Amino acid sequence: MMAVVTVLYFASLRDTRGLASEQVESSAPDLQALYAELQSRHGFSLPVNRLRVAMDGDFAGWGDGVRDGSEIAFIPPVSGG
Repeated sequence: MMAVVTVLYFASLRDTRGLASEQVESSAPDLQALYAELQSRHGFSLPVNRLRVAMDGDFAGWGDGVRDGSEIAFIPPVSGG
């Protein structure tokens, strides 16, 4: 089943993608598969184990299902300045 979600990108992911957010249509069963799909499409270099993921404003697990209409944020580690 296809879900349409809003994906938010932060830090290096935003720089790589060139966008802070986008609407994505995906049949990924979980958040890890969604990231893998986007990683392949946009060339993200960070592996899943270096990221946090949030859905609808709350931190989520990589095995959580993708829900139609959700807002999903992929959050890389923030480097100190």
